Amino acid sequence: MNHKKTIISAVFILLVIIGISLAVILLFSQKEGTNHQESSLTKTIEETTITTKESKIILENNQDKVIEEMIASMSAEEKVGQLFLARVPMEDQLENIQNYHLGGYLLFGRDMETETPVSLKEKIASYQSVSKLPLFIASDEEGGTVSRLSGGIDLIPEAFKSPQEIYQQAGWEGIRSEIQKKAEVLHSYGIQGGLFPDADVATDPQAFIYDRTLGLDAQQTSEYVRISVEELKKGKLVSTLKHFPGYGNNRDSHIEIVYDDRTLEELRTNDFLPFKAGIAAGADSVLVSHNIITSIDATMPASISQPIHDILRNELGFQGVIMTDDMDMAGLANFISQEEAGLAALKAGNDLILSSSFQEQIPFVLQGIEQGTYTMKELDQSVYRVLKMKMEIGLIKG
Repeated sequence: MNHKKTIISAVFILLVIIGISLAVILLFSQKEGTNHQESSLTKTIEETTITTKESKIILENNQDKVIEEMIASMSAEEKVGQLFLARVPMEDQLENIQNYHLGGYLLFGRDMETETPVSLKEKIASYQSVSKLPLFIASDEEGGTVSRLSGGIDLIPEAFKSPQEIYQQAGWEGIRSEIQKKAEVLHSYGIQGGLFPDADVATDPQAFIYDRTLGLDAQQTSEYVRISVEELKKGKLVSTLKHFPGYGNNRDSHIEIVYDDRTLEELRTNDFLPFKAGIAAGADSVLVSHNIITSIDATMPASISQPIHDILRNELGFQGVIMTDDMDMAGLANFISQEEAGLAALKAGNDLILSSSFQEQIPFVLQGIEQGTYTMKELDQSVYRVLKMKMEIGLIKG
């Protein structure tokens, strides 16, 4: 009897051992299967990420090739013309586009005040129809005190509000909504850029630039700039950060030469921050002021100062289009002749000149190329950036 019990116990123990072994094997197999599934999923995600990156690189390479081929086929006159965003002249608007191969037209209040929605669309379309390369059509549309369309006759349902007013009423969502509305309106007229956001940090209500800014500190202004660039990118409109290196609470360079005596460290820890935020978000362009920043270059307005542009390119890492403020403003016009100003701006590092005096400036730039004071390499680099910007918003097909 005892012998029989011993056998039964041994068999039972053996079965338990076998059961435990099978359970361990099954658990291990399941774990291996899970690990294999996780490994496969991770591999799929990695492969998808690599494919997306490769596709982006291929697309960029194709775009670069298209742009390089365009540049190779252009004359020096055509290249130089692309670097001018001209204020629409009072006469011979179509002839000037053709004769000077202009890169774009900047619309002011006088170009809209007598127009209806239909006639404005037709006028802008007529500009495009005579241009060999698509024109970049721009209009100052910051909102509030600076909005050309708001000054027209029924060109928009209601005037564009200032960033301050929108933020106070509806916060960041209001900012997003207003930019989306602007994008729809501007595209309906054939306008590709509104020359905003204003990235200036101005906290003094008495300052010249205050009403055009968010009116808050550098951190809040940085958030406004980031959101604006993101929404403009979604809307296929050119984003323009202005007025580098930061206007602060300074006087009005529209009417006088302005000296800014703040230290470079003050600018780095305050005014540069919104520009950095905009650049990180993918800003298309940066507009440079005419203020003289004594801590960086005490001899030249920022718009024609190479040290200012070196900071923007090398310290802030901006690779897009750098443009001047309006060359007719007293802050520059009282400092250098209009004929010389265009070449000086290009040599300093600008890619796009905002000008009413392009008829005098373009021949002077061409003369500078012939004399070797402005090289073909520099010219081609700027033309590349302008055409790349046009391609990014769909004006030029890549």
